[in-house]
Amino acid sequence: MTTLFKNARLIDPEAGTDAPGALLVQGGEILACDTSDASGAALLAAHDLRADEIEVLDCRGKCLAPGIVDIGVKVCEPGERHKESYKSAGLAAAAGGVTTIVTRPDTSPAIDSPETLEFVTRRAQVDAPVNVLPMAALTKGREGREMVEIGLMMDAGAVAFTDCDHVVGDTKVFSRALTYARSCGALVIAHPQEPGLSAGAAATSGKFAALRGLPAVSPMAERMGLDRDIALLEMTGAAYHADQITTARALPALERAKANGLDITAGTSIHHLTLNELDVADYRTFFKVKPPLRSEDDRLAVVEAVGSGLIDIISSMHTPQDEESKRLPFEEAAAGAVALETLLPAALRLYHAELLDLPTLFRAMALNPARRLGLASGRLSAGAPADLVLFDPDVPYVMDRFALRSKSKNTPFDTQRMQGRVLATYVAGDAIYRRDV
Repeated sequence: MTTLFKNARLIDPEAGTDAPGALLVQGGEILACDTSDASGAALLAAHDLRADEIEVLDCRGKCLAPGIVDIGVKVCEPGERHKESYKSAGLAAAAGGVTTIVTRPDTSPAIDSPETLEFVTRRAQVDAPVNVLPMAALTKGREGREMVEIGLMMDAGAVAFTDCDHVVGDTKVFSRALTYARSCGALVIAHPQEPGLSAGAAATSGKFAALRGLPAVSPMAERMGLDRDIALLEMTGAAYHADQITTARALPALERAKANGLDITAGTSIHHLTLNELDVADYRTFFKVKPPLRSEDDRLAVVEAVGSGLIDIISSMHTPQDEESKRLPFEEAAAGAVALETLLPAALRLYHAELLDLPTLFRAMALNPARRLGLASGRLSAGAPADLVLFDPDVPYVMDRFALRSKSKNTPFDTQRMQGRVLATYVAGDAIYRRDV
């Protein structure tokens, strides 16, 4: 099928532009893009097409952007399907404008064998309407003692390797894993944190944590963990991605590593970009995430790093938790928040605050993650997959967690005023979600 999206506000992260235009899609790929004629008449003439022969969608001036590529999504299959399944996660992703989810291996059991990886791949293909790319554990059981069969796992479809928030504390094991990953051309994703300092922490150290009597961790723990990993990268030459950089103290080390030519990229979570430690207020456990929310100065420094390109990727770090694991004292409550549906509207807070423009946001949410994984998506250029999101950045509403499509409802944005909604999501040119008006 051939589809013309006309009268769209095209958000092109590759060109860095936000302009009226039209987009032509054919055979699941983008055929052409035109910002000189929003009516699409020039596109149709150039490709010898007539409007009555194809599907024409009038975007009415709303934003059309590449679909979000979300690295670090937890889907709780196998082991905790009551928290999130591939079906519910796929529906939530579609409603949030996420066209590709890159799933974490911190399941029960961990995804550390080709058999487990093939199981989740089959489940995803059957149940999820979006693209699903699985990551595998870096060490068996995510225990940090013995690395997995990286080559076999890549053959089974693993796009990256990570032990998630279980930091590999044994430097020799981690260096061997990085060396082997480099020989296989594999990407390693790590959680930069000094595990001894951060063990048991529920907040970031400072006046607020002290007044609340919460066990806390210094921001230096992130800097120390990143420094160690950078040293190992210099030694091994591996491809490395830091899943969450959340403190100002870690940014100079990241900048030096990039300047030295290391194959390193970094991400951050939407929660650390839009919330700070004070949001915990009266021990609200929906705001307990890992690493803990930081100071406002740290938040603004990380936002600036995204704007400059020092931090490459924004992720949801979608982590479903059931009511029982959240309705506990703050120290004991499980960390994490669902964010597949709230990623885009939360990111639009930064746009409305005039901190980041839309091309910059989609560079971090679509183009850069696609590039890091070697995908063709994340762009509006000819030949790219027609994975698209149509959204209205201005419509206001109050977030209701019970309206979310995720099985778990643990969002810190519950009852908060949001601005921006997804109107439609397309994967390979097919509409997988349309919002009822």
